[in-house]
Amino acid sequence: MHDQPTHSAMPAHSAGQDPSPAERSLRARLAAHAMHAQHDPRQTTANGRAAFLARFDREVDPDGTLDPKERQRRAEHARRVYFARLQLASAKARRARHPRKRRGSGAA
Repeated sequence: MHDQPTHSAMPAHSAGQDPSPAERSLRARLAAHAMHAQHDPRQTTANGRAAFLARFDREVDPDGTLDPKERQRRAEHARRVYFARLQLASAKARRARHPRKRRGSGAA
């Protein structure tokens, strides 16, 4: 399979020259758009999503001894904790970037 040339949406760069970071970024963007133009994103990301969700199963039941329904219930809560932590970190980062005057701390 690797012996056959593939058709690419990207032109080859000059021989003997390494592409600049900007060119590598552009090439990656072109490749991503070409891939998404030909494939369903749910299919291309299915393995990654499954691995991401499986981490919560392993987190709540590392030995695999829980009843599947209980493991699923706990994994769902572990997933919610994960995303709630991301939300909290995001809120703190926004607050640090854009400090505002606190209400009620000044003269009326």
